[in-house]
Amino acid sequence: MVDLSQPASRRLVLGAAGLAAAGSLAIGRKAKAQSVAWMQPGNNNHVLALQAGDAAAAGTVKLDYFGHCAFRLTTPAGLSIMFDPWRNDPSGAWGLWYPNEFPKSVVDIGMSTHSHFDHDALDRLDATMLLDRMVGSFSFADVTITGIADKHACEAPGWYNWTRAIREFGQEPCPPNNPGHMDNVTYLVETGGLRILIWGDNRHNPPDDVFAAWGDVDILTLPVDGSQHILSYEQADAIVERLKPRTVIPTHYLNTATTITLSTLESAEEWVTAQADKEMMGAASLQLNQGEIAGMDRRFLYFGDHVVTA
Repeated sequence: MVDLSQPASRRLVLGAAGLAAAGSLAIGRKAKAQSVAWMQPGNNNHVLALQAGDAAAAGTVKLDYFGHCAFRLTTPAGLSIMFDPWRNDPSGAWGLWYPNEFPKSVVDIGMSTHSHFDHDALDRLDATMLLDRMVGSFSFADVTITGIADKHACEAPGWYNWTRAIREFGQEPCPPNNPGHMDNVTYLVETGGLRILIWGDNRHNPPDDVFAAWGDVDILTLPVDGSQHILSYEQADAIVERLKPRTVIPTHYLNTATTITLSTLESAEEWVTAQADKEMMGAASLQLNQGEIAGMDRRFLYFGDHVVTA
């Protein structure tokens, strides 16, 4: 209740604060109700079957693109892994990026490269395992995942200087004194004879030992868009030239199926069309195997506005 003895201007502030608190409480109760373990609809039966299966299964790796940096990878044996599901910033400080929630998804493993809102909606996954920001090696069924710790890009190369905003919050975005949310983990996924590097928002110039840990890469995801929000075109080109992956998949761009212009992002089409070898994908899913990509050399595969919605 608002104290009527207070001046009108203060009553307005107190009333707004009360409404905000009530709204936050209601949202908190809803989130809590949705996250309690006994309400989880799935079980680990699929994982039990994979646990007893062939750890050396060969065949096709499937990638389903959910927009922004979110991918569901399915191994030849059928193990499913979701990387970097997105959400809007719950604090509201960074504005509205997505008009809809990330689709509720059933997967065996959920993983996030770092704690920024556009990569960490793990609550939207019905997952048997959550390996959030995992560093080190994990092997199960027909996959080995190596988490390699490094740092988030900390100097904005494009027109929108979002790193300045971090400094305005009293934090230093660059190492060694960066806040924890500017730590990043890249994931090297080995399955079906392929080496797939999930970049997240990593900086363009990690130490040589990080490049050595990545080694040979068959499929590389890179956060590049027309606003050059995370990586500039030149930085991304240098990464591709150094790693020489067989295929490159752009991420972190304006996808009209999931993302809106308030994100400040733009499409990646300009960067992709400038490449010598590129393919504009006609759907949100991609199937690759070792034999098919053996003859590829830095072929760019661009999903554009295609996304999986469930």
